[in-house]
Amino acid sequence: MPGTPALTTTLVVRGLSSPLDLQSVPGDRSRLFVVEQPGRIRVIRDGALAATPFLDLSSRISFGGERGLLGLAFHPGYAQNGRFFVNYTDPNGDTHVAEFHGNPGTDTADAGSERLVLFVQQPFANHNGGGLAFGGDGMLYVGLGDGGSGGDPFRNGQNLGALLGKMLRIDVDRGSPYTVPADNPFRSTAGARGEIWAYGLRNPWRFAFDRATGDLVIADVGQNLWEEVDVGLASRHGGENYGWNVTEGSHCFEPASGCNTSGITLPVLEYGHGEGCSITGGVVYRGCRLPGYQGTYFYADYCSHFVRSFRLEAGRPTDPRDWTAALGGGLNSPTSFGVDADGEAYIVDQDGEVYRIVPAS
Repeated sequence: MPGTPALTTTLVVRGLSSPLDLQSVPGDRSRLFVVEQPGRIRVIRDGALAATPFLDLSSRISFGGERGLLGLAFHPGYAQNGRFFVNYTDPNGDTHVAEFHGNPGTDTADAGSERLVLFVQQPFANHNGGGLAFGGDGMLYVGLGDGGSGGDPFRNGQNLGALLGKMLRIDVDRGSPYTVPADNPFRSTAGARGEIWAYGLRNPWRFAFDRATGDLVIADVGQNLWEEVDVGLASRHGGENYGWNVTEGSHCFEPASGCNTSGITLPVLEYGHGEGCSITGGVVYRGCRLPGYQGTYFYADYCSHFVRSFRLEAGRPTDPRDWTAALGGGLNSPTSFGVDADGEAYIVDQDGEVYRIVPAS
């Protein structure tokens, strides 16, 4: 938009081991927490990487390819209750969403406090999803891939009786270990899993909420031809079918046999594999240090390491921009984005670096 400043990145830390997620504690302006895929959560305090991990689960996980410690979410009341949640694959490759406890005043957590919240058996090694996030409604959202292999051979994406290929929404403040919220869209549907918030996803590696609108933005990794960004508008209250494996992006996955796209919520944005091969989401910027960029969704591609953005207006993408020259110079394989307690945006690179997006001057 006219009048918005040019952007660049500044290096925050390097020396991480396969980092793939960055999270912050609500209200905590001194720390960032980075998930390392081999099984550790590291602390960045006042811009410096702490030597001692916040949590080390390396002995409990399988690591390699798309497996490992994959996601982290702090409870909105972490400063009072010390609760946080992680998503990892166990030695058999199956998904665990687990709760742990930390002392809010220290930089270490209790590895012995683990409580299993959700277990999902994984038929293959890939497409585990891994993202976790609390919505403004206080519910925990969990992104799960279709179970892996290629082409969704078990058609999990379209099966409401399976948790794979879905976005889940659970209440971890009630029940043991959770309850299904009364307003989840499929709670009363015969044969459906009540935890499901949305379906038809292939591998929702990273997703994020717009803090201002409550909209859910999902970067779903494609199969052969198309990468996509899906949006669940807060006004819809869930229930979307994002199409996989009937569609890949907005296109029939198997065009020779045709497909029926009625009832499918098509992506707001897609790009082909001539431009990249694995979308990396993605945050909606709501900070203050980048004037004019509020509401901008930043995303990248793991393979081609481009960085791009758009704004969502009335459910449609506007103001598309390519930031590769300005923001992608230090990136080799971007794995995630994150925001701090003030809403400022960061990019995580698999080679071990974290960068902050800042004004160029």
